[in-house]
Parts: sequence; structure tokens; C-alpha cells
Amino acid sequence: MSLKIGIDVGGTFTDFFVDQAGHGTRIHKTLSTPSDPSIAVIQGLTDIAEAMTPPMTLEELAANLDTIVHGTTVTTNATLTSNGAKCGLITTEGLRDALEMRRGIREEQYNNRCTNVVPLVPRYLRRGVGGRLDRNGQEVAPLSLDDVRAAIDLFKAEEVKAVAICFMNSFANGDHEERAAELVRELMPEAYLTVSSDLLPSIRFYERVSTTALNSYIGPILDHYLNQLLGRLDDIGFKGILLIMQSNGGVMTPQIARDKAALTLLSGPAAGPGAGLQYVKAHDQDKCIVVDMGGTSFEASLVVGTPIVINEGEIDRRRLALPMLGIHTIGAGGGSVGWLDEGGLLRMGPESAGADPGPASYMKGGTKPACTDANLVLGYLDPEFFAGGSMKLDMAAARKAIEEHVAIPMGLSIEEAAAGMYRIACTNMAQGIREITIKRGFDPREFPLVVAGGAGPTHSCLICEELQIPFQIIPRESSILCAAGMLMSDLRHDFVRTFVAQLNSMDWAGLNDVIAAMLKEGNNLLEEENIPPARRSSIIKLDCRYLRQYHEVSVEVSRQDIESQNMASIAAAFHLEHNRLFGYSLEDDADAPVEIINIRVQSVGEVAKPTFRTEEKSGPDASAAIKGERSVYIPEDKKFRNVPVYDGHKMSHGHHVEGPAMIEQVTTAIFVDGKFNCVIDKYGSFALYRKDRPDLVTALLEGESA
Repeated sequence: MSLKIGIDVGGTFTDFFVDQAGHGTRIHKTLSTPSDPSIAVIQGLTDIAEAMTPPMTLEELAANLDTIVHGTTVTTNATLTSNGAKCGLITTEGLRDALEMRRGIREEQYNNRCTNVVPLVPRYLRRGVGGRLDRNGQEVAPLSLDDVRAAIDLFKAEEVKAVAICFMNSFANGDHEERAAELVRELMPEAYLTVSSDLLPSIRFYERVSTTALNSYIGPILDHYLNQLLGRLDDIGFKGILLIMQSNGGVMTPQIARDKAALTLLSGPAAGPGAGLQYVKAHDQDKCIVVDMGGTSFEASLVVGTPIVINEGEIDRRRLALPMLGIHTIGAGGGSVGWLDEGGLLRMGPESAGADPGPASYMKGGTKPACTDANLVLGYLDPEFFAGGSMKLDMAAARKAIEEHVAIPMGLSIEEAAAGMYRIACTNMAQGIREITIKRGFDPREFPLVVAGGAGPTHSCLICEELQIPFQIIPRESSILCAAGMLMSDLRHDFVRTFVAQLNSMDWAGLNDVIAAMLKEGNNLLEEENIPPARRSSIIKLDCRYLRQYHEVSVEVSRQDIESQNMASIAAAFHLEHNRLFGYSLEDDADAPVEIINIRVQSVGEVAKPTFRTEEKSGPDASAAIKGERSVYIPEDKKFRNVPVYDGHKMSHGHHVEGPAMIEQVTTAIFVDGKFNCVIDKYGSFALYRKDRPDLVTALLEGESA
């Protein structure tokens, strides 16, 4: 048997999606082990081996494994908790404070208490060296190798584990940086090294130095983790291919991940948007909002034909100028803790109870009330069937935690306090969706919502109510959607080069030469990864702006437009996107010519993907799947009510459920509130639609697959 497995290591759970090469799929979850995430990976593989038909040993499973695609939060957590490596920075003399000065703009203009983010590299380990290049890469002053040696001596004395090198204007000429790097490799061979002209050869010094420092800060952490993981996989006899999920939605080899560790920041949730697109295609849609609510965090992303990619973002207020999916993350998960602020107002998160000790109901020593505890009190979770019954929840402990920390201080009943916790958590998540839709010029009401994560389907109806989203899809594999998405992800390599020129006076030959060189570099990498030519493709984008603007807009262009020097087509694409984003364009203004700043190329290597198996059509009657009834809280009525509870595993294509109702699976619980109905689509997904909008699933209701 040939197997492929997607593994998503989260802060609370580690998720597994197994593709059995035409013999169906299998999902599994196990508690994460934050001290060494690779332990949970091996434990999950062990559980999967034992659950196979017939059961296997771990070594037998490993022998049948062709591919593992792995997403990790190791680098993200190291950044968020400031537990990265001790790092030194070598930069141009006079510029070592750029990490603190940043763009010179105060983040919160009207907040006098706002303090600057602490740089990842302390000031005494940021060393300026003599030497200077101009913006065209011409040497103005020679590099002082003596200054570089002095910096290395300091780093060695301070036991620095990683070094970042970033010089002014090195995007135009990396010679100075490479000469400094040679000395570091010679005198500090064990140190992790990042050179900005290799990682990010693009304009804007702060963005480049911040990204370079981030890469060195987390590089040793990821390197250590990959050594642990590869060692454990080798011990069980794994001889297949290991691929690492990266933040742009593609995958890469472990060696590229080691060299460019910053590509793994937010790598886990990056697989979700691509997977969400596959599920909405069953309903003739090519766009969606994908949300993933796990135990620790909530991620929201947008897909319009393809997942939305941004060229730079922030992690913990630190700039990261590498292409990544436009995922907005907030601290809202099943483990999010409820607390009262200084004014006595109820808040949810960002603090999380995590996997250990977890919510109070986990009976592992936790005493603070978490979102999971509120869901238990409200009846959305069955204390005897959590994780399919493999983990019991303590109702008394949940009630006690909510009573002590929320209900009594606020003068509420336990049920009222739990309902408040639930509603605030949903409101926080709705606001997260606004960040990736309304703030980017999109109306969330026009997008179906794809709901993922073990906790997501319990909250999705109230989120949709707040945003007036009429249609949502909950995949049968929703609790491990990102793990499933990892097996749907292609190899992707991003390249950027600064090329400043106005469209109306473009050096077309020079532009074409740079693009050709970037395409060749990407093609060579895909060839090394054994991707055949027929499965290689590329995407070309230009970062454009109106002359004297500060911010650019990235627009996709064709190679044909470049080769034919089609200035009008490129300009039209820019004007259209600028108007969509900002509500205006200067298309008719002769004093506002279009200027190119950067060239971006993404080389894509298509990999084999799991196929979705469609289900046979059943009638609408789902009564055979009813396993009982339970008292649950109905938000629109603000009271409890007995509702039917369905076994989601016994439901099939065409089954119809009237809300309010509960649908339970081993790894998640779906709350269908009173304003929604549910029908099962041909992939086994739970399609929830507002009762006043049956037109959204007309084909399903009429007995035909969409």
C-alpha cells in the first residue's frame, strides 16, 4: 500500500491526514508535545499504524510511506515567545539602529503608552562596519574586513549562535555581503548564517534587515527541530520524501527550509486556503473565506480564484518581507481563556490554556475558564464523546472555573457567563474575517465560508450571523483541513529582484533579461527536485506604483506582454487593481506615470494530489443518523432547548437537517443554529445555508449533485 500523510503541528493538537492511494482517506488527532513536537508526530504515526486494516507496526507503516508533508509552528512559536537563538547582526556603519527605528512611524499614533517592540538582536550585538555601495551597486567606500573580524570576535566571545548580514544597497550588488559572509563561515563555522542578498535582494533597508534578522533568529531552532524529526523518522525506517509547508502556500525540501527558515513562519495554516478552494468547487464556486479555529488560535484567509498572497507582513510586530498567504491570526481557540479587564469587561484570549494543562474540563490541572469549558456548559460538547470518547470532559470543573472567574465577578449565572464567553469569542473571530475582506476591498457576504479546525464548526453559525454570510461549508475533514491541504500543495519557489523603471521609458531588454534569469533559477530548482518539465509553471508579477507614491501594488503579467513590450496591458492591469484597492486610479493623469519597483517570479512544480471520492446519492431523510437529543443554548433565543443530535459519520450525500441541531463527529461538533439548515454534498461536506436562502443549494435540495 502506498501512503501519503499530511501533518500539521499546532499549539494544542497535531493533526494527520492519510491518503491511502485510491483506498480512501483517514484522519487522526493527537495532543501536541510543545517541548519536542516530533514526539507527537511519532505518536500519531504509531496510532495510525495500529488503526490500519489490518493493523501495522510503526516500521511497516513507515515502509509504506511515500511522502510526508509537514507544517510546523516551531518558528512561529519561537518568535512569539522570544525563544529564538542568540543572534548577532553585521550591517553598514551608522545603521545598526534600523531594527529599532524601523520605518520611523509610530504604530499607534494616539496611544502615548505604546512602547517599541524589542529588537530580536540586542544593540550591543548589532555591529556597524565600514564600506558603502550606492543605489546602483557601485562601491563608494571599500568594505572594512577588519571591522568584520572585530564583530566576529565579539560574537564568539558572547557565544552567538546565529549571524545576520545586511548592508545598505546590497540588493543591487551582493559582493560586500558575500565577502563578509566568507569570513563568518571561516571563523564561525558552527554559526547559522543569513545573508540578505541571498534571502531577499530587494529595495527598502528596514524590511530587508528585519527579515534577515528574523531568519537568523529562528534558523537554529528550526534546524534543531528538523534534526530531531529526521532522526526519529530515520529510526522507524522512513525512506520516502519529506516536504515542509511554507507560508506562501507551497512546499519545499528540508534543506531549503533550513537555509530560509523564515519561509516556515505561519506554515501550518498556509495549507488551509488551497484546501478550502477544492471543497467550494463542488458548488461551482472559485472563491471563499477559509477560517480555522483550533485549540490556540484562529486564522482567516481569503481565496479569489487562488489564495490571496501578500508580499510582506508582520509577525509579533516585526516586519517579514517574504511572500506569504494573507492569513490573519488572532488568539482565539478552544483553549482561549476568559478574563475580566481593568474595567470589569469580559474578554476572551489571547492567552490560551493550550494542551497542558488545557481548559479546566480537561482534568489536567487547569483552573482558568476556557472557550471549551463554555461550549461544554452550553451543551455544544458531549462530555462523554469528546475526541470520540477517548477523552472525557469534566462538567463540574468547567462550571466551577466559569463561576469563580466570570459569573460571580459579573453577577451572572454560570450559563449566562458561558453564553457571554461564547458570543465574545465569535465576535472576535468575525472581526478577524473583516481584516481580510472589508479592509482589502471585498464584501464577506459574497463569499462562502469554509470552516475548519476542531472548534470552528461549533461557532461558525454565529460568526456568519454577524457578518451576514448566508452559506458555509464544513468539510468532513474540517478538524484537520490544513493537514489535508498539505497534500494538495505544490512545490513553490519565490524570487524577487529590484528593477526601478518607468513604464513609458522602460528598458524592455533589461527587464526581459532579469525575468529570464529568475525563471531559469526557478527551473533549475524544480529540476533538482525531479519535477518533470510538463509539470512546471511560473507566475510573473510586477510591483508598480504611481511616480512618487510610497506603496506599491503587485499585478500579475504574462511573459508575452513583457516580450511584446505591451505597456498598455501592464498599465491597465495596474490601474484596475489600484482602483479596486483604493477606490481611484490616475489612468488619465499625464503627471502620474507608472513606475516599476520590483520583479517577482514564482516557480511552481505540480505534485500528485489526493482525489476526492464522491458519495452515492441518498434521500433527504437523515433520521437514521439521530443518536439522541441534548439541551443546548440557542443564541438567537437566548435560552436552552432540546435539539436532535446526529452522528455525522452515518450521514451521506443528500441528507437534510433542519436547525437547530447538533451533528457530532469524532474530531468535531457542528452546531446548526435555528437560522440555518444543513444538507450533505457529494463530497460528504456539511453545507449550511440560511433558511431564507435555499437557492444557494437548490441542486442538492432537488436531488441532484451540484
